[in-house]
Amino acid sequence: MRAPSGARPAARPGSFPAVSGLGIDLLEVERLERALERRPRLAERLFTEAEREYAESRARPVMHLAARFCAKEAVAKALGLTAWSFRDVEVVATSAAPEIRLSGSAAARAAELGVEGATVSLTHTGRLAAAVAVLR
Repeated sequence: MRAPSGARPAARPGSFPAVSGLGIDLLEVERLERALERRPRLAERLFTEAEREYAESRARPVMHLAARFCAKEAVAKALGLTAWSFRDVEVVATSAAPEIRLSGSAAARAAELGVEGATVSLTHTGRLAAAVAVLR
């Protein structure tokens, strides 16, 4: 049986892509909401223009920003970053799963580790946001 066009073929048993790093982060949405209310320019320091525009197009923007914040933290943990800019890890919205674009110190660390890319999974409820990042 052939996979539908654009679908990934099923992995053979015992054949898994190599994972070179794993990170996870969880955040109370209200905590980010309060921080952004206290310091309105904080969003510009944490998120790219495209990330802010995506969030603003949604019913409750802060939930989407919180999930992206978690993704950035999860990627940084997976890379073992200690000093970095949040804008060096960008969550790119696509018609399917979000993608990660690295720049600056995050891209340099990924190159140092020989990381080909990062896969993320984001989730949020009214109260919590979370993300998991897997480096490959």
